[in-house]
Amino acid sequence: MTVHELIPHPDAALTALHDAADQVDPRLLPCRNGDAELWFAESPSDVEAAKALCLDCPVRALCLDGALERREPWGVWGGELFAQGVVIPRKRPRGRPRKNPVAA
Repeated sequence: MTVHELIPHPDAALTALHDAADQVDPRLLPCRNGDAELWFAESPSDVEAAKALCLDCPVRALCLDGALERREPWGVWGGELFAQGVVIPRKRPRGRPRKNPVAA
């Protein structure tokens, strides 16, 4: 067995996602319908709209797993918002930062 057989290809999760998506009616895949910019929106309301559209997606779990594996730098993947490779709970609007930390 070679090293290349032991180490998964870095795009394996993305390939699996595309293969799974190709088996589904495209009308059921919200990211392949409408405005693709919604999944990379700046406004918090648009980000929440994108996350809501992902809820019923048949490949949501694969999308999220792959995004976590690839450490996606930003955008909505699998119904979660990513920033700098990690899931964050919500997008804050631009402006002044909070004066006091928010209690968890």
